[in-house]
Amino acid sequence: MEKVMRTSLNVLLLSSGLLLSAVSHADATPSGKLVVYTSQAPEIAQQTIDAFKAAYPNIEVEWTRNGTTQLMNVLRTEMMSGEAKPDVLLIADAINLGALKKENQLYSYQDAPVSHINPSFYDKDKTFFGTKIISTVIAYNTQHAKPIDSWNALAVEANKGQIAMPSPLYSGAALYKLHTDINTPDIGWNFYKKLAAMGVAPQGGNGPALKAVASGLDKYGVITDADVILAKKKGSPVDLVYPKEGVSYVTEPVAIMKTVHNLPAAKAFVNFILSEQGQKLVVEQGNRPVDDRVSAPAGFTPISQIKLLTPDVAKAINEDAEVRDQFTQLFGG
Repeated sequence: MEKVMRTSLNVLLLSSGLLLSAVSHADATPSGKLVVYTSQAPEIAQQTIDAFKAAYPNIEVEWTRNGTTQLMNVLRTEMMSGEAKPDVLLIADAINLGALKKENQLYSYQDAPVSHINPSFYDKDKTFFGTKIISTVIAYNTQHAKPIDSWNALAVEANKGQIAMPSPLYSGAALYKLHTDINTPDIGWNFYKKLAAMGVAPQGGNGPALKAVASGLDKYGVITDADVILAKKKGSPVDLVYPKEGVSYVTEPVAIMKTVHNLPAAKAFVNFILSEQGQKLVVEQGNRPVDDRVSAPAGFTPISQIKLLTPDVAKAINEDAEVRDQFTQLFGG
């Protein structure tokens, strides 16, 4: 777990031209300390905090990052003691935030700037807001494997010992995919039973799975699209396919805790992430934005050409413990 205070500006701000646009933000008055819990990768989280600091130099930011499940475990321990530390959460999926909303733990930010965001990407009661669109796809090593266009074609005996995937017990994106898949008739629990019978061992997050595929240790991976596209741009022998059954997606939502210690600073953070400047930063970081004014980075398949699978989040929240238990029975903890 990492904690960073008084962060410095990242070179990304200068190269992307975001610094000048960020400091022109209309509301630069919030000040004081802001505590952020995030599941973003360390280098991405640093860029996000640096960009925010450029827009709001009077706010001191303390941030902690880890996998979504680990962060939620820490948060719940803090909540039980009555000492929840974060003002803002920026984590992978809506299931965990939906659970907090159900427990009345999130602040409803009615004035959040969502005019350029599709309502399907944020909570109808405005307690959390999607910041990007991250799909989980089939990745493959271009030197050792051929592309396949189906989840069911992945789970075949010929691929035994050749599939890497993150664990939903660690990764928010993987958890969201699990809940989405088991309620999609063309995929279902049967897909996971096949993977378990093949000896697939889900573990960690998307990073280790991508490394396994890029190195040739595994031929295929169940990995988020942005990670694969970025690795491909950097020269790794990887590519991706959006399977025909459809793909799950997370929006890495941002939310303000109801126990917020610095509400003006927390609102400023949400405002920045959802602003056009913040969404351009999302693109600079290699992700697909939610703002309809901002285009996705090169290499992304147009969203209109992808079958996005949207789960029933309320159902997922109610069944989460049972689903995790069933997954653990199949694959182990």
